[in-house]
Amino acid sequence: MDLKLKNKIVFITGASRGIGAATAILLAKEGCDIFLGYHNRFEDAEKVAMEIRRMKRKVWLVKMDTSNENDVGIAAEEIRSIVSSIDILIVNAGFNIITPFEELSNEEWDKIININLNGSFYVINSLKDNINRNGSIILVSSAAGHTGAPHHMHYAAAKAGMINLTRSLAKAMAPEVRVNCIAPGLTKTDMGRETIGFLPDDYLEKNLLAARAATPLEIANLIAFLASPLSGFIYGETININGGRDFR
Repeated sequence: MDLKLKNKIVFITGASRGIGAATAILLAKEGCDIFLGYHNRFEDAEKVAMEIRRMKRKVWLVKMDTSNENDVGIAAEEIRSIVSSIDILIVNAGFNIITPFEELSNEEWDKIININLNGSFYVINSLKDNINRNGSIILVSSAAGHTGAPHHMHYAAAKAGMINLTRSLAKAMAPEVRVNCIAPGLTKTDMGRETIGFLPDDYLEKNLLAARAATPLEIANLIAFLASPLSGFIYGETININGGRDFR
């Protein structure tokens, strides 16, 4: 299917692996040029960039710590030094630590909130004036943002905040820019596998209609749709993509 994205400029945070990497490669196949945001995983980011270059699309690596507003500001300036504006912003960078409530420290709470929630705002705020009319912002939240999770409540709280941030931004930026969110369930990424390993062996079969975890590409397919004009009448929504978790 042609998503009508040829020659669109995209910035994806957390694009060195997992959902971000799958989304970058998929959008490059659709004809987009990509700014690949990454933190410490240069070699992983470069592998994604090499695949995009093989498609004859432009790609730029952008090193940034999304939890540091100064770092985000520098990265935004770097992007503006190359292009005057972008069409699609995908706020995907995230981090999780499995920690039961009774062991959770204030320092760890702050770290997870800063990366996932504050970082999302820093990135969007730094580029809000550089997103083209009819552009699209997609935030990657989590099913945990709906349900809560006692083994990573800081992550769940941050992801819930991203869902409400989406609603607020959608109202503030419409109709020129569409802002939407997705809430993936368990996914076969490095971070997702860590969560799956914490759960009972039969969790997927008992709790998901799909009886399995998602692949990163399945999540990327939804992101690409929301980035495209085919979803042009969708504003301020959070779309669940969790293998039927809500029906168990």
